[in-house]
Amino acid sequence: MQIRELSVPDSFEITPIVRSDDRGVFLEWYRFDKLAEVTGHPITLRQANTSVSKKGVVRGIHFADVPLGQAKYVTVTHGAVLDYVVDIRVGSPTFGQWDSVLLDDVDRRAIYLSEGLGHAFVALTDGAVVSYLVTDTYNPTAEHGIDPLDPQIGLVFPPEAGEPLLSPKDTDAPTLAEAAEQGLLPDYEAVRAFYATLNEEK
Repeated sequence: MQIRELSVPDSFEITPIVRSDDRGVFLEWYRFDKLAEVTGHPITLRQANTSVSKKGVVRGIHFADVPLGQAKYVTVTHGAVLDYVVDIRVGSPTFGQWDSVLLDDVDRRAIYLSEGLGHAFVALTDGAVVSYLVTDTYNPTAEHGIDPLDPQIGLVFPPEAGEPLLSPKDTDAPTLAEAAEQGLLPDYEAVRAFYATLNEEK
């Protein structure tokens, strides 16, 4: 597989080798050792999630308190989504910036987001199935959101997604500026120090 770092540091696009023949396809969609080579440590998996979304559904921007945080390894097993990583770490050189990766059932790419980064996606097809591995179990008291329509962030949704469909939880979420004022956002230096502890434990 090929792994490249995105424009938001500590997030990566993973492109697997897809082998196909008249029977179908085979691929390795997750390799802990290859990922560890670029992150500096193997990730500890504690939960796996799957969502099924109608075309136009937007989920996110979501993040969790660090520590422990929740790193995510995301792929699509059916349909297509545009997946976003947003740098919400206060003090980061790329604070407020985002990058995106097309995840679909053709190229079968994945995206990895380290702890402290914001995550969102928009479904480009009906019945888009997103599966993701995470490094901590769900903890509602540590989970937060940012309005994915916040103009300061400026996520761009492809025209083929149609009208964005959001949950009340996401539309009621604070903007990036409001989340910063409320002290909800992770601190860049603190998050980097947390990454260092993970590297020491490898």
